[in-house]
Amino acid sequence: MSPNKIRIEELKQADHIYTWRFIKVYSHHGIYVGDHKVIHFTGSANFSSSSSSSSSHMSVCSPCQHCRDTLSQLPTHQTQAPSQGGVIISCLDTFLNGGDLYRYDYSMSATDFIVHSACGTGTTASSDPDNEVLHRANVLLDTNGFGAYNLFKNNCEDFAIYCKTSHVEKSYTTVSRSGQIHGLLLNLGGILGHFVFRPIYCYLSDVGVDRDFVKVSVEKLVEHTCS
Repeated sequence: MSPNKIRIEELKQADHIYTWRFIKVYSHHGIYVGDHKVIHFTGSANFSSSSSSSSSHMSVCSPCQHCRDTLSQLPTHQTQAPSQGGVIISCLDTFLNGGDLYRYDYSMSATDFIVHSACGTGTTASSDPDNEVLHRANVLLDTNGFGAYNLFKNNCEDFAIYCKTSHVEKSYTTVSRSGQIHGLLLNLGGILGHFVFRPIYCYLSDVGVDRDFVKVSVEKLVEHTCS
């Protein structure tokens, strides 16, 4: 059993959770907010947008009947992502989509991060208090304030890491903070890239190590994103 794999009864509010998809090629991430609900950043089910269609399908979550029944009082944009993707809330079953449940690691030591090659499964950054994490997730849900979804530039892992840490790149550029994307690109380099360069590169680009990241309030982020 993976050390990050957990049972549903072990879940706590403000946990950063993820589930593997496409034979562990890609994972989908979100913030557990309690009551069997997850706030997450997803691609759109509408593939008409050329800017996002090539990268959004890996993170699409269509609402199940339980979501439709229990979340029907919410605005549509909070339960179904718009054409460019967005922040939505859904039940845990819809989020998992039949996959296993994992908890993302925070405050990892450099040694553990490198040895376990934790791209996409953990970070050396520390998590903020649970109430701050939940506040950010709910504000971004209410405002759909995390921008347009793009697998390589602004994805679900980026969203969850921001909610947990409030870290963004200093210049607000759209370079992804996602460890799994850094790892995926290095895997294309073959065995040497996977076993030698991948752990080191992922560590150096980790949000807890890279000095290009600063803490930004969710209100300021939304103002910038929506301006």
